[in-house]
Amino acid sequence: MSKNIKVIDVNVGIFEENDRIASEVRALNRANGCFMVNIMASPGAGKTTTLLRTIDALKDDFKMGVMEADIDATVDAEKMSAAGVRTMQIHTGGECAMDASMTKAALEEFDASDLDLIFLENVGNLVCTAEQDTGADINVEILSLPEGDDKPLKYPLMFTVTQAVIVNKTDTRKFFNFDDEEFVKRVHHLNPKSEVFFLSAKTGDGFDEWVNWLRAQVRAK
Repeated sequence: MSKNIKVIDVNVGIFEENDRIASEVRALNRANGCFMVNIMASPGAGKTTTLLRTIDALKDDFKMGVMEADIDATVDAEKMSAAGVRTMQIHTGGECAMDASMTKAALEEFDASDLDLIFLENVGNLVCTAEQDTGADINVEILSLPEGDDKPLKYPLMFTVTQAVIVNKTDTRKFFNFDDEEFVKRVHHLNPKSEVFFLSAKTGDGFDEWVNWLRAQVRAK
């Protein structure tokens, strides 16, 4: 490389600024006594269905709200609102994921000061959403069983930044080859501390373990 060419690593500055704002988001939520969970998944993995059942299971424990992030439309927000959940729709303006600045602005509009637990249902994809710290207390990845057990190999960053991985749609197991043991091994190779839950948001099978874990995380804060 020529000595006359100046190279600036723009990404470093961008991520440093995002991390700074993410810290502000965590401090704001901590001051309000609110715990935030960032839910990430590919489209069709069952984020909204899993979230609705989770909220129903925890409704006697916490006062909750949901921020729905999408590039466009209000489909998921309407489902949450119809279920009686305080909901805000966030349109990302074409961006494929929420970052800390967007999350902070949404929280200020949402006014979560009286909430115990808030879920951010991020834009559906396994790439961009893993790249930005939103300021959430924990990151949760939802993978549907039909997507296959090879996803930690193809999208390693996602499984590195999550504290919990949910394998949803276990009720479809007879139709797909999914090696539970190999999947868990691949997740723990990337992130030994990550919890892995197998459940069906449709039938409720396996939900107790996930809900009990999440309840404990919120109360520990």
